Amino acid sequence: MSNDQEQEKINANTIESLEEDSPVTAAGSSFQEELAGKAEECKALNDKYLRLAAEFENYKRLTQRDQREQIRFGNEQLLKELLPVVDNMERAIKASRTNSGDSGLVQGVELTLKQLSGVLAKFGVQAIETAGQEFDPSAHQAVSYGPSNDVPANKVLDEFQKGYRLHDRILRAAMVSVSSGPAQPNEHGSTTN
Repeated sequence: MSNDQEQEKINANTIESLEEDSPVTAAGSSFQEELAGKAEECKALNDKYLRLAAEFENYKRLTQRDQREQIRFGNEQLLKELLPVVDNMERAIKASRTNSGDSGLVQGVELTLKQLSGVLAKFGVQAIETAGQEFDPSAHQAVSYGPSNDVPANKVLDEFQKGYRLHDRILRAAMVSVSSGPAQPNEHGSTTN
């Protein structure tokens, strides 16, 4: 055998041994495992990002809703404080009419009340209807309950103090008396309820 042939045999053995125990093959499989691990980590981080983005969108939506509510009902306390002024003006008008008071004064108070009611309406305050309405515990505060031959049961008999609503929220419930229906005669001939 020549020197060249011996060299080729040694090289062939070396190449075969490299293919069998090749660190490149071992490194290639560890590289694949590492790549798969990084891909999983990337997927987990992407999922976390998507959850955080969704939570942030929900937070923004809730914050915007709270801001709208604050703008819409921000004057609520001021408006509640003005309602007794309206009540006193209405009482003054009623008292002066029953006592034949100065008609100029009554007209002045009526105009002032009308102007104040217009300002309240501009900010979304409306009076709660009570006359002849079905008793609604969310909008009416019953201060008395009595019989009436004219008004059916569970209907408002009389209003003692107006109630007001700011948009869809009750500022103050109306103080009312509620009908219990026609008086029932008892066994002695007198009527009771």
